[in-house]
Amino acid sequence: MLIYSTPASTLHITPPGHPERVDRIAAVERGLIGIPATRRESPLATDAQILLCHPAPYLNRLKSITGTAQLDPDTWMSPGSFQAASRAVGGACAAVDAVLNGDAITAFVVTRPPGHHAETNTAMGFCLFGTVAIAAKHALTRLNRVAVVDFDVHHGNGTQDLLWSEPRALLITSQQMPLWPGSGAPSERGAHGQIINLPLPPGSNGAHMRATYDAHAFPAFDPELILISAGFDAHADDLLANLNWQADDFAWLTRRICAIGTGRVVSCLEGGYNLDALIASVAAHVAVLQEHSHG
Repeated sequence: MLIYSTPASTLHITPPGHPERVDRIAAVERGLIGIPATRRESPLATDAQILLCHPAPYLNRLKSITGTAQLDPDTWMSPGSFQAASRAVGGACAAVDAVLNGDAITAFVVTRPPGHHAETNTAMGFCLFGTVAIAAKHALTRLNRVAVVDFDVHHGNGTQDLLWSEPRALLITSQQMPLWPGSGAPSERGAHGQIINLPLPPGSNGAHMRATYDAHAFPAFDPELILISAGFDAHADDLLANLNWQADDFAWLTRRICAIGTGRVVSCLEGGYNLDALIASVAAHVAVLQEHSHG
């Protein structure tokens, strides 16, 4: 398997006490210790890649921010943020190309800032660019059908917005409800009925998640490539929400995803803010990706 990462991830600086912090990268790297993989540097995204989902005025506005700026109550930029976000997108697109070229069957992209809350013209929820949605659109320049699975505890409103009218992209997203950002009801189906939202009640555990995915998600799959928005904040020890998953639940879900379609999977980091839980969850998730890459 392949792992894409970049030192630029640590250049995105948030204020003291912010949950989406530089220390998350060191925690992810601890979770990756001992997992055999080929490491590659995440390249900068091209403007053309970002423009697959975001309009030029939005891209140019973020490019123009060279200092520290607060974009909304939760979302900040520092002098290194644009490079970090660009390399998150570039790494995701490079991982897609590598998997489609046969370099590996699975890849994990260490991305920071996360991306799944960024809407067409709006940075929000710690996110600047819709990394996984862009990677899906990039994959669709070569494929006919892709799927995105988002198991972050918060609904990927940005990914839903960016893929709402894309009939070739199936989006399956589970999230605690009610919870910020407030979207993700089952009635939100996309312009072509290609979006499946799976709300999970506060306090529910991994057994509830497994039953929900088995009943409503997997029968719909027939993709040529699966992209994962891998948020680990549904872990019981993560204090930003109230789901009670354990590391083995992330492993179970990853194994089920890898068994679908062609088995080609590109996973990109989203949330996960308790560092110990993040270490354990990343280790469980990526170990399954690595195991799958060797059949």
